[in-house]
Amino acid sequence: MTRKEAINRVQKLCDLIEKHNHLYYVLDKPEIADAAFDSLIEELRILEENYPDLKSPTSPTQRVGGEPIKEFKKVNHKVPQWSFNDAFSEEDIKDFDARVKRMLKTETGGNTNPTYTCELKIDGLKIVFEYEKGELVRAATRGDGVVGEDVTSNIRTINSVPLRLLEPMDIIVEGEVWMGKKTLESINKEREKEGISLFANPRNVAAGTIRQLDPRIVAKRKLDSFIYDVAMLPRTVLRGGAVQGQSLATQFEELKFLERVGFKVNKNFKKVNNIEDVIKFWKEWQEKSKNQDYLIDGVVIKVNEIEYQKILGYTGKAPRFAIAFKFPAEQVTTVVEDIVLQVGRTGVLTPVAHLRPVLVAGSTVSRATLHNEDEIRRLDVRVGDTVVLQKAGDVIPDIVSVLKELRTGKEREFVWPKTVSDCGEGGEIERISGQVAWKCKNKNSFLQKKRKLYHFAGKHAFDIDGLGPKIIDQLLEAELVSTYDDFFTLKKGDLLLLERFAEKSVDNLLSAIENKRKITLPRLIISLSIPQVGEETAYLLAENFGTLLNLQNTKIENLENIEGIGPIVARSITDWFSEKQNKNLLNKLLKQVKIQKPESRSQNLGKGKLEGKTFVLTGTLKNMSRDEAKEKIRKFGGSVSGSVSKETDYIVAGENPGSKYDKAVGLGVKILTEVEFTILAK
Repeated sequence: MTRKEAINRVQKLCDLIEKHNHLYYVLDKPEIADAAFDSLIEELRILEENYPDLKSPTSPTQRVGGEPIKEFKKVNHKVPQWSFNDAFSEEDIKDFDARVKRMLKTETGGNTNPTYTCELKIDGLKIVFEYEKGELVRAATRGDGVVGEDVTSNIRTINSVPLRLLEPMDIIVEGEVWMGKKTLESINKEREKEGISLFANPRNVAAGTIRQLDPRIVAKRKLDSFIYDVAMLPRTVLRGGAVQGQSLATQFEELKFLERVGFKVNKNFKKVNNIEDVIKFWKEWQEKSKNQDYLIDGVVIKVNEIEYQKILGYTGKAPRFAIAFKFPAEQVTTVVEDIVLQVGRTGVLTPVAHLRPVLVAGSTVSRATLHNEDEIRRLDVRVGDTVVLQKAGDVIPDIVSVLKELRTGKEREFVWPKTVSDCGEGGEIERISGQVAWKCKNKNSFLQKKRKLYHFAGKHAFDIDGLGPKIIDQLLEAELVSTYDDFFTLKKGDLLLLERFAEKSVDNLLSAIENKRKITLPRLIISLSIPQVGEETAYLLAENFGTLLNLQNTKIENLENIEGIGPIVARSITDWFSEKQNKNLLNKLLKQVKIQKPESRSQNLGKGKLEGKTFVLTGTLKNMSRDEAKEKIRKFGGSVSGSVSKETDYIVAGENPGSKYDKAVGLGVKILTEVEFTILAK
């Protein structure tokens, strides 16, 4: 074969293989047997070995790369990536329809009746795909909407993602990468044979797989894709733009266009004329979704007319022209096998239902909190009852109701005990005045002591690297620590006697402890486990009193005068500092650590930037932790609150914000994206 013939043959093989790949993985209409397809791939591979310069990055033989990469590179999205607001009920979706029509009427000056497209909301991982001259050049995760991670080498392994489009063009599209239920079942069978723990659900596996550094592992997982939106063409953003002379006037046309150029689009999209038909589609798919190989957690509703989409635009976090109409939270039934009281670090008792293990929302659940005595009475839940359990995504499961019709008479009412063994000697308990909660009378039970020590070394308090619960358990068992100050008196010889402690690990731990001998006042207050005093209250106290001595000597009325501190919290603080045992504990600790003098605000370059402004954080931040965000706010003179009110100046909304976001919208509080917050707090 001459070189000229080889060039011609390679091109024809690439085109033919891509054609059959599209027929098989996208259209599900194979025309040749697998063996014939494999032989075409093998012939192409041999030709590329003989003529290496003919091997292109988009060759079908290059779907699976060779060596694992060291890390994922950050990439800036050319088009901002939005997330959707959620609707959970028919009332929510009707409100959305009313808002759309109201805004369109205001902006256009006339009555408008938009139509809608309904698309299945696939529960996978969002990916942004970029093509140049029809060839895939980059695929990135959503990230924070502005910056994502380059996962191109992994995305190339997904057969339903075209490496070359059927029509050459520059285009950016958005879609979902997912794993099928059958694929997960097959993978778990193999893992079970090998004695490896099983994967919980397809969505988690898909997300974890895309973050694998070795594309060969990704290829074995057999991921799939659906593309649902055109984000951009160079010089023409596809919101009313044109593609090769053809105007895309609607979302429905956009989906058809994506199919035409070679993308795999979920077939179950539909154009409807009114919100009643949207609800009908949503109801139909609540049942039909269970029979699909992919996970579906709702329906995405978009205003169909792109002209109207442009008019409606975007809020700080989401498009106004679209909403995710979520299916009801998954509910299952199970049996309450026991109700036990769990002791927290401050001695508060929480009733927890021990359940017959059950799979719900992709994970096996065997526990559910019952919150307090009043909740048990409200539900009338008994040991042996069959209950309805609800869990939405990663939210802690709740017992929704009791199926009393299934009672046999053998069920046992939960009787609040007079003593709890985990409360230490005597085990006596008492109801907290003015609250529905109970607590241990003995404030020094071993379990409470252990949890207080965990908290003391944890990230919100002293944040001692390497001093986790397992190490603290070892130290307690060896009687090397009992109170907070004991951590700072540990010696090398003590630790070398412990199991799994080598010289290097001992040196590392002692060094980490030594580095924490200086502590800020807020973190010190947090570390003490004062009942009712959480992170935000600790910062309020530090801000208002300045020194520990001022706080120790203050009167209850001074505390009550601080906005955000009520009578119960104020009483808890003064009671704690007045107890002789706590005074001794604190004095011993202060012999080992020094409170850092806070930097005065006048020293901050950003003096006054956030002075007097109150922030609330909600959702997941991608490029910083919540602690880092709070530090930024406080550094520039702002304060952080745990709840939204009329006094809130800003709410910082990360990915998947909760009810705080909705309340902020209702109160007209200014909403910042993570990027906007980062700019503000520079």
